[in-house]
Amino acid sequence: MLPYNSLPEATAALGRNLTVAETLWFNYSAKKSDYFLFCHNILFLFIIFSLVPLPLIFLEIKRVLPFDKYKIQFNVRLSFKEMFKCYKDVMFMFFFVVGPLQLVSYPSIKMIGISTGLPLPSWWVVLLQLLVYFMIEDYTNYWIHRFLHNKWGYEKIHKVHHEYQAPIGFAAPYAHWAEILILGIPSFLGPAIVPGHMITFWLWIALRQIEAIETHSGYDFPWSLTKYIPFYGGADYHDYHHFVGGQSHSNFASVFTYCDYIYGTDKGYRFQKKLMGMRESTNGTRQNGRSHETNGTNQNGRSHETNGTNRNGRSHEIQDYKTD
Repeated sequence: MLPYNSLPEATAALGRNLTVAETLWFNYSAKKSDYFLFCHNILFLFIIFSLVPLPLIFLEIKRVLPFDKYKIQFNVRLSFKEMFKCYKDVMFMFFFVVGPLQLVSYPSIKMIGISTGLPLPSWWVVLLQLLVYFMIEDYTNYWIHRFLHNKWGYEKIHKVHHEYQAPIGFAAPYAHWAEILILGIPSFLGPAIVPGHMITFWLWIALRQIEAIETHSGYDFPWSLTKYIPFYGGADYHDYHHFVGGQSHSNFASVFTYCDYIYGTDKGYRFQKKLMGMRESTNGTRQNGRSHETNGTNQNGRSHETNGTNRNGRSHEIQDYKTD
């Protein structure tokens, strides 16, 4: 709650006129508690989980021709019933894990110094802080993700997320409850190290989830703005990780690719891209717009590890590499 009773009082305290953004913030937040403002994240996450994947689901169901050629695992399709089940499972975790976690984590937000007052940070400060948050989350998530691919971590926790061997947007937050709690740590570290304004925190949570939905979209659109971000992985990069499955030793990064490159955990992916490049140069075209070979994979997109037909969850064409 802002310590000002009126705009003139806020103007006098700052010693200048409020910007348009600051005026809007004052009018909205002046009488609202900091806890209430923090809990906006619950609403934002619900909207993002529910609405952002919908255009991708429409493309998956209708197979719209101008866009269908960008489907990564072209031969793998989920029915509407299967996709809706995924959404219901995500919402169950949202209401019983994600939401309650948000409600009880407010003291930690106050402790690290997330502010709700005036003045608002400049846009370049917000952008720099968001970049720091993404970098910190990406690095710590990389190592946690690698840990979850050891035998115990995968079988007990991470296997749930890999049930969708051909991921869809709704499957981005689909995970074991323990994984949701564990991966909350990297998301919190950035704001803890470089605390910012509540608006920056809102943007961070929203953008991170939207990014996750894009990387799980199952489509590699050439016009995506993220293709212009240096070292950004994207849908094709992460789709390969899901395609290989539990035995994957490649592409652990959540956002950027530099960790996989530095630590040598992108060898399987680079080998596959090289192999596909050789085939394209031989055939003169990319077959069906797909990026990974899907011979022998489960056509409904759920991992073979859950139906017992292929215990390592990988195509007969895939060769993945383990880094010592």
